[in-house]
Amino acid sequence: MASTASTASTASTASTVSAGSGGKAFTEGSHHPAQVDPLAVLRTPHDPPWDVYLTGTVFLDIVFTGLDSAPVRGTESWARGMGSSPGGVANMATALARLGLRTSLAAAFGDDHYGEYCWDALEKGEGIDLSPSRTVPGWHSPVTVSMAYDGERTMVSHGHEPPPEEPAPDCPPRARAAVASLTPGRSAPWITQAARQGTRVFGDVGWDDTGAWDLAALPDLRHCEAFLPNAEEAMRYTGTDCPRAAAHALTEYVPVAVVTLGAEGAYAVDRRTGESAEVPAIDVEALDPTGAGDVFVAGFVTGSLAGWPLADRLAFAGLTAALSVQEFGGSLSAPGWTEVAAWWRRVQSVEEQDPAALRRYGFLADLVPEGLVRPWPLRRAVPTIGFRRSA
Repeated sequence: MASTASTASTASTASTVSAGSGGKAFTEGSHHPAQVDPLAVLRTPHDPPWDVYLTGTVFLDIVFTGLDSAPVRGTESWARGMGSSPGGVANMATALARLGLRTSLAAAFGDDHYGEYCWDALEKGEGIDLSPSRTVPGWHSPVTVSMAYDGERTMVSHGHEPPPEEPAPDCPPRARAAVASLTPGRSAPWITQAARQGTRVFGDVGWDDTGAWDLAALPDLRHCEAFLPNAEEAMRYTGTDCPRAAAHALTEYVPVAVVTLGAEGAYAVDRRTGESAEVPAIDVEALDPTGAGDVFVAGFVTGSLAGWPLADRLAFAGLTAALSVQEFGGSLSAPGWTEVAAWWRRVQSVEEQDPAALRRYGFLADLVPEGLVRPWPLRRAVPTIGFRRSA
């Protein structure tokens, strides 16, 4: 698809981050393909063509930043900055691709300019495979407007369901892994097909609007290798009053249960090995939590496919999520290896750094080449819509 957009630079800054202390957030210039392949030592000529497959709805996200407070009824608020990017399932796809995983996405795109922009940003900007995706004639792209202030966000969305004749493919492409968003009371045939092909399925879930909180209503959970709810969701589904107890209870249904604990970090249990792990959160000043959950899942999937220990997977997932909340937007804020490298170099230079915290992330030393380190802070360009490049 032809692009109707280029990059305009508006930028934001945040506080410093370290393994337990504060610092300057960084941003990067226009995105470059991942410079680290976390699966390099595992690749063979007989591998599936894709590392991760996922499907869902792509939104156009428009983000207003620099608001001093929440909009007040009957008044007009002016934002000091704004940006736009593909959102929805694109948040997860972008996070996976920036961490070096070969990512394939099946989604419907409107045939309007918004759809063209999102397609171009994902395919050309992030290197995501869109061959299972399709453009739907006469369907306009769903849109979300997000207003970020005081570390929180307010969102307004609009969109229509794509026509029923435009479902995701029942037979997905071969991939090492798939990320599935489980919906209570609904089964997705592609998840069954993916599992039959040997794909490792990682399931996440949203809030159960039915109020039933019945694990039996998640029939595709039986195909999942890992389930990654937040603490409140995990406790409601298991009827427990402790997120760690909930994680253990969930392993009766899925081999690996990962429960995110918000500011406390995350806790995970692997039924197959009997291993459990808990990693505290990294202390950062959050600007916008949009997409942080998607980034966490992407980090955990990356470590899982690479065969890292459970605690390292949790630490890496938490780190990538912490880096993302220091930026505005969903896919805009997904970190890549350049951000990880810059963070790792920075925290080692912080005076009186906690040695135990550094040891927790010591596995990064063998992952991040020296050549990736750039001056701190970095600046990230924020794409907008409507500019055309000069001929």
